[in-house]
Order: sequence, then structure tokens, then C-alpha cells
Amino acid sequence: MSAIAGIFSRRKNDINIEKASNMMACFKKYPANAHQTIYNNKIFFGCHAQWITPESINERNPYYDKERKLAITADAIIDNRDELFDLLQVERKRRNSIGDCELILLAYDKWGEQCLQHLIGDYAFVIWDERNNNCFAARDFSGTRTLYYFYNDDIIVFSTTIEPLFCYSDQRKILNENWLAEYLAITAVVDTTNASITPYQNIYQVQPSHSIFCNENKVKEIRYCSFQRTKKIKFKTDHEYVEAFHDVFQQAVKSKVRTFRKVGSHLSGGLDSGSVVSFAAKELQSKKRSLTTFSYIPPGDFTDFTPKHLVANEKPNVQSTVRFVGGVKDFYFDFNQKDSYSMIDGLVSDIEMPYKYFENSFWVKGMFEEAQKRDIGILLSGGRGNFTISWGHALSYYALLVRSLRWIRLAKELHMYSQRAGGARFRRIPTILKLAFPSVERMFSNNSYYTLPTIIDPAFAERTNVYEKLKKFGIGETGWFQSNDMFELRIRHFQDVFHWNATNTLDCKLSLQHGVWKRDPTNDKRVIQFCLSVPEEQYVQDGIDRALIRRATEHYLPNRIRLNQKNRGVQGTDWLHRMKPHWEKFLVEVDELKENEELFKYVNAKVIEQARENIATREFDSNDAVNTHIKLLMRTIILSRFIKTFS
Repeated sequence: MSAIAGIFSRRKNDINIEKASNMMACFKKYPANAHQTIYNNKIFFGCHAQWITPESINERNPYYDKERKLAITADAIIDNRDELFDLLQVERKRRNSIGDCELILLAYDKWGEQCLQHLIGDYAFVIWDERNNNCFAARDFSGTRTLYYFYNDDIIVFSTTIEPLFCYSDQRKILNENWLAEYLAITAVVDTTNASITPYQNIYQVQPSHSIFCNENKVKEIRYCSFQRTKKIKFKTDHEYVEAFHDVFQQAVKSKVRTFRKVGSHLSGGLDSGSVVSFAAKELQSKKRSLTTFSYIPPGDFTDFTPKHLVANEKPNVQSTVRFVGGVKDFYFDFNQKDSYSMIDGLVSDIEMPYKYFENSFWVKGMFEEAQKRDIGILLSGGRGNFTISWGHALSYYALLVRSLRWIRLAKELHMYSQRAGGARFRRIPTILKLAFPSVERMFSNNSYYTLPTIIDPAFAERTNVYEKLKKFGIGETGWFQSNDMFELRIRHFQDVFHWNATNTLDCKLSLQHGVWKRDPTNDKRVIQFCLSVPEEQYVQDGIDRALIRRATEHYLPNRIRLNQKNRGVQGTDWLHRMKPHWEKFLVEVDELKENEELFKYVNAKVIEQARENIATREFDSNDAVNTHIKLLMRTIILSRFIKTFS
């Protein structure tokens, strides 16, 4: 894991080495095992390296291959090393001495830009081709590592973080209004649909699933990966699907735990993280190593106000998984001294932009801090699981049965689902019909499909034409997709790269800050391709939702977790409870927002005023964690503080 910088002189053959050194100095706030640079009059490459894998120890990064006339700097862990070595016909005795940086360069030498079709893992890298005098940069398909850049006619400059780009260019920070318009108009935690722009004018980022080609004449962005509708695999028995899943998922987990340091994992009480932990523990036990788990729990004085089907404190379920799996050292953190409000400035500085996921910010950052204290090199998660390994929404599948007129199968499934999940089978029919025929539902219903009202100023929205831009992605003026069709949303999730940017930016920059690389086997490219190829009948079966993972984790997870269809964990419900000591300060800052003239060039003053009036006479109540007005005000405060950094 590394923070990297790259400079390519497109025409003048002139690199300002003093400014390049200033770029590298920006990385000094992050822990590192090595600092290396290479440069001449055409390029400067630098790497602030954090050693995670055995091959990264003393790795040459940046690396220059004199024979091939190629140079590279990379922030990468490549998972399919053995496969690549075989394809590249690398001698076995050399393989352990070749780091991932050099391996990427060998792949580029053989396949050129098509090397990205062969790489599996988490990466961002920049390559200089001396013979052809061009530069090639890429980011992995889901953007787990960040890579920003700016360019002009003479030069292009890359960096893992944004700050070094200003150190080299000497340009003033200017707020990017196009980015901000999308950020405000979208009500979900997504930043923007245009994943190439940033909050800073003239500063861009390489999008997930994209590469950048640059020479003296052009800078061209190319999408190299897209998960299209995959041809469904056909096995004879249900057991064969389970066996195939075991093979691909264990392979993904094995590659994700490759480190000479300790391995940790997030662990909640659900299927996704539980599956990751159970497979990872098995892999590590085979090498006589243990797994450390990190679980977040609410503080002891928090009263759970959520409905019965939601569980705020998942500790009993987590302990059930830990006992069943074995070989696990478990830790539980209530982060009693942390809260979403007091950490705003620090997190805005860490990730170099505003954010919307404040409900979970305190424990997400807290997990990295605790992992760092325990010398964890890899911190596993199951963040993509809902769309991959634990896919299988029963009611959406039953809506599909309605549309295909499969009444007998529907009746059987509904009967068995009601037995397992509870409740009368016929009470779910109205919901199924709404999912089956969403256009009819929208015609005759006033139901809304969003959680928060938009806060963008109408004049600003019109001036930036933001809703026309969002419309191209199926997002309406509600600020998000209006469809409840989970099949459609799943397709969009893998076709639209912007879904991944916000959370992966956070994880990447917290990884750098704490020297801990977060890795997600449920987001492995091989796992995604397999899960998208599995027929829907394998995901909902005999009244069981998420059926494939439930069958696949027999003997891996306790039945209490594996077969649970009646409740689910919900995290971050205590975010407002934690803010009680800061509540008055929060209200004062809300009142001060009206003095921020710059803010209300972009934010709808009436919406903010109404939100303030709504909470003006309310006593502090932890149950208001779901209050949309308070959430809007929190988002506005975060944005306000970010905007102030430009003054």
C-alpha cells in the first residue's frame, strides 16, 4: 500500500524537482516504511510505501525497467499473481522476488493497455513508456484506491491525494460548482454521477473501471471494465452451485489475506461479514494463524428505539459467530468518547471533501484506529455482499414470478416464506404487486422513493442544469432512483461506476492514515462475475431469501445467523445519542449558518430554515436520530465547514 505521485512532461522536457519534492513532502503525515523516487527531464515518480504483502518488503517502487524502457509507480495489491506469472511465463524461482509493481509492468509490456483485462486486485498506478513517449494510468474496477490528476498543454500530474497537486501547480483552490450541484441534488450518500470530477476546479480523478492515456497531443479517458448481463451458468443440482461458490469465494478470501502482518475483519451479526470471517478464519487456521475481529456496539446507556425487526446491538449475534467459527480473537468497541459532530473537521481534512455518511463516521474511523493499534495489515469487510454473495430479495423475486405468470411457484414460495419470516402470506401481496408493476404504483400513489428532501438552491440547480445531467442516470428531482425494483438497482449498481466512489475514497484515505488496507472479498471481481451468472432461482428458494449464501455457509455459520430471516442488524442508530454533550453547540452552529452567505449561493435557505424551525422547540431525544430535519442540518454543517476551507 502506498501513496504515489507521478509527473509526465508532455512537451517541454522540464520537471521542477523542487515542486516535485514538495509533493512528496505532503505524504509525510502518513506512516511509511520507505520513500523512493526516480526522475529525469521527462518524468518524476515517487512512492511513500507502506509494506503490507511479503513481496512489498524492500520492493523497488517506483521501478524502472532499463531493458523495456518502462517506468511505473503503483499503489497496488494484485490477487491473481500465480495466474499472471503463468501467462507471462515467469520462472518459478523468480516469482517470490517480484513485487506487484514490477508484475503490473510485465503485464503492460506483454498486453499494453489490455493488461487491465488480466489484473485482479486493488490498484492505482502510473506507467511511463519511454520509447513511445506516453503515460498510462489506471484505477481498479471499483476504485478501491484513489488517483487524482491535473493537466495542461505541458504537463500531467498524478497523486493518491489531492493536496500534493496544489503543491506542484501553485494554483488556487476554487470550488467546483458542477461537482457541488450534483452533491447537493443527490439525496443518497453518493457524491456525484460524474465520477471524474472533484470538489476542486481543474482537479480530476481517474474513475473506477477507467484508465487515462496521455501523450503530447491528447489526454484520453477510457472505460475498460463493465459488468454486463452475464450468461447464466447451469448446473444439474443445487449442491453444485454451492460447491462452485465455495471455490470462487475461498479463492477470493485467500488472496485478500496475503500479508506478513496480522489480519483483522469487521464483524457484525449478519451474513456478509460473518461469511467473510468464517472463510478467512479457515484459511488462516490452515497456516496456524488467527483472525482478529472488530465489532461496533452502542454504549451502555443507549436505549434501542428501533422496531423489533431491527437490532441495534449485535453483540450476542457476533459472539454466536465467533464461538461457532473458532480461531478468532474478538474485540467490541462502543467508541464511547466518539461522536459524529466533533469529528467533522478532522474527517473533512482526511478525505479532502464533504461527506454524507455521518451516522457511521465515528465507528468506521474508530475501527481503523483500533486496527492500527494492533498491527493489523489487512482489515477485511463484506461491504459489497448485498449485491453479490448475499443477493436474493424474496419479494422482488416474487414480483418477477407475478410478471412471468408463474402462479403455482408463487403460491408455494409465499407459503414457505411466511412460515420462515413470520406473518400471513397474503398480507405481502400488495407489496409484491407494487414491485411487479411500479409504473402503475407511481400513477396512483403519493408514496415517495427517497429518504431526504434535496437542499440544493433552485436557482443554482437551474444554472448548472444539474437535473438534466442526473436524468441521464435515471435520477429524478427527488434526488435518487424512483424505482424499487431491486433487479434494476442491482444492474445499475454494477454499470454505473459512481456508486463506489464515496465509500472507497473514505476507506482509501483512512487506510493511508493508519497503515491498514481494507479489503473486501465480496467485492472481488471473480466473485462478482460468478454471482451475476447464478440464476435467480438459486437466490430465493423454498421461502428462503439470500438462499445461496445460507446454503453455502452450512457448517461455516451458526443457524442463528445463517437461517435468520426475522430481523437484521442496523448500525449507527446511536449517532444522535452520542451528540447529546454537543447538542447546544450544534444548535448554535445551525443558527450561525444563516450568516454564511457563500453557503446559501448553493443551498436552499428555505429548506434549512424550515428544518431549524422544526427542531427549535424540541427537547433533545435520541429517538430523533431518524429525524430528516436533523440529518439535513448535519449534512449542511459538514458542507459549510468544507466551503470555509476555500476562504
